[in-house]
Amino acid sequence: MEAYRTEEEQVEALRRWWKENGRSMLVAIILALGLGFGYQGWKNYSAGKAEGASDLYQRMLQAFNAPALSPEQQDIALQLAGQLKTDYSNTTYAQFASLQLARVAVGRNDLAEAQAELRWALGKAAKGSDVARIAQLRLARVLAASGEAEQALTILDQGGEGPYKASYALARGDVLLGLGRTGEASEAYKAALSLAGGDNGEIDLVAVEQKLQALNPRPARATVSTAAAPGAAGTDEKAAVTDAAGAAEGAATGVEE
Repeated sequence: MEAYRTEEEQVEALRRWWKENGRSMLVAIILALGLGFGYQGWKNYSAGKAEGASDLYQRMLQAFNAPALSPEQQDIALQLAGQLKTDYSNTTYAQFASLQLARVAVGRNDLAEAQAELRWALGKAAKGSDVARIAQLRLARVLAASGEAEQALTILDQGGEGPYKASYALARGDVLLGLGRTGEASEAYKAALSLAGGDNGEIDLVAVEQKLQALNPRPARATVSTAAAPGAAGTDEKAAVTDAAGAAEGAATGVEE
């Protein structure tokens, strides 16, 4: 460092340094303060917005879950869901609101509206998130119900590797069954059962097993009394086999689609 002989020389040196560097230093300080206050303001704004979205979502759920939901209450619930999508479109609450609106649309058999809501949720949700996987799964079922089974299978194939594997396999089995591809449907149901332990969707295992049983009925074994005469035994055995075959056919044709 340069040694200054007098106080005047030090003051003059400081003036020169400030003239050369002071303005840029002041700008840097102002920017740093602005960024700090701006970030804190943004945090406060984000927290307030999240709180508002959460409150609105809770009100929407309460309206939808009200016992003996009246038309007026349903209108209020639908308005709250729409407000969530409009005012808080970039939040997860809005995505869940869209899923709820899709469920209502399916209830009144408006499959086109249900598709629109599910596609909106998919467009907003992060890829691979729970919301995206749920929306994708429900969209596949809506498409299948709309007669677009092949597109539904394509969607199920794309999302079948996440935490909802069993639910996707079950949906795939239902779509394949609707197409009459019973062998593939049976394999899909078996996969759903084997994957059920790690599935977030918690599928109905009893229902899946019933579908499998209907697709793969087990004929009852014919029993012959050892005390019967040889001719009678042969007649009874034929009758038992005929009855078992008839039961198997009835189970196979009674599959729920």
